[in-house]
Amino acid sequence: MPRGFQVRAASVTIVANLLFIAITTLMLLWLLHFREGVAFFSSSNPAKIFNLHPLLMVIGFILVGGQAMMIYKSVPKKRRSVKVVHLLLHLVALVAGVLGITAVFKSKKEAHLPDMYTLHSWLGISTICLFGLQYIMGFFSYFFPGAEMSTRASLMPWHRFMGMTIFLLAVATAETGLVQYFQFLHLFRSQEALIVNSTALLLFLYALFVAFSVTLPRK
Repeated sequence: MPRGFQVRAASVTIVANLLFIAITTLMLLWLLHFREGVAFFSSSNPAKIFNLHPLLMVIGFILVGGQAMMIYKSVPKKRRSVKVVHLLLHLVALVAGVLGITAVFKSKKEAHLPDMYTLHSWLGISTICLFGLQYIMGFFSYFFPGAEMSTRASLMPWHRFMGMTIFLLAVATAETGLVQYFQFLHLFRSQEALIVNSTALLLFLYALFVAFSVTLPRK
């Protein structure tokens, strides 16, 4: 490739990290300023418990999960230590995802609303189940006890493919959730609508730059 057209993962990862900060800021502004804040599973207002759902799913599940995918391009390449950080970040994402789904089930139960009737909910359950399965398989194949080197090598393309597929599915799920929330609350032509739409757009760009970083050479 001509030198002028070369793009390295480091510069793309920096942009993704800036998007991480921007999305986190918008999410906190939206939920704390426009949506009355969040409650950790105990509140007289079910909406505050529900607000924990987008907070954990976007910041904890998607953004942290994206960081876990880019970690091999973000830090000096010491194989074992990078693998541990990759594993721990995905564990944080998994825990955040489970807690986020628990929050939405609890809030709907207290508000006497039905569960699992939208495309968003179907995609969400599918995503968290696939993520959990991917994590378990990756843990036993690459961390402990670890498969044979030949088996690891043969599984790696599938591990990367499934990881990216699940990540993009999570982003698509979040986008449908934001659209659903937008329409449910009738946020047309308001400051809150601007925040929600901007978050959705930046989330798409974050997914794009994460995928770009993962496929590019390290440096």
